[in-house]
Amino acid sequence: MIPQRFLKAIQLFDDINSEDPNKEEFEGSMYAKEVLYAQRMTDRLNAFAPDASETLQLAARCQHICRWEIPRSTFPTGRKGYNQWRATLRKFHAEKAASILKEAGYEEAMIEGVQFLVLKKQLKRNKETQILEDVICLVFLEFYFANFAAGHTEEKIIDILRKTWRKMSEEGHKAALELPLAEEALGLIKKALEYV
Repeated sequence: MIPQRFLKAIQLFDDINSEDPNKEEFEGSMYAKEVLYAQRMTDRLNAFAPDASETLQLAARCQHICRWEIPRSTFPTGRKGYNQWRATLRKFHAEKAASILKEAGYEEAMIEGVQFLVLKKQLKRNKETQILEDVICLVFLEFYFANFAAGHTEEKIIDILRKTWRKMSEEGHKAALELPLAEEALGLIKKALEYV
């Protein structure tokens, strides 16, 4: 039986993400960008780790909660600015998730558990943090990589793929190579792996 508080939290996450002014078309329908991303995270988590805990399921669903409120353009260009943006986002997502989870009726321990995962704490050492990172990477590769690749040089793409691969587990690597990717995307991944 799915807990009522879980269903309420998912609904609240989706409701607030539906306010995203950025839209994306998928299979003939228009979605608020972060609603679609959250649904993809849930779907990929269910496929990759079907026995995921309630905490991990919640963390996956709220990974990008209200991301449009802090655009990349509000930080300096370059690597340093990008890292500052990502660090700010992690904290923002964790705080936003905590507020919603409290409203849904979750106790402090569960809220802190979700925040721990959203903040990516103990990556490579904590099993659930690693699963979440794998799912994030898989969703990126399956749904966002092709568009990203179209706007960057091959050198930049290869660099991003190597960094993505290093963050993933062996199970994540296996799942990535089984994704329904276009030949061109798969070729770039294999090229990147020659130097990992």
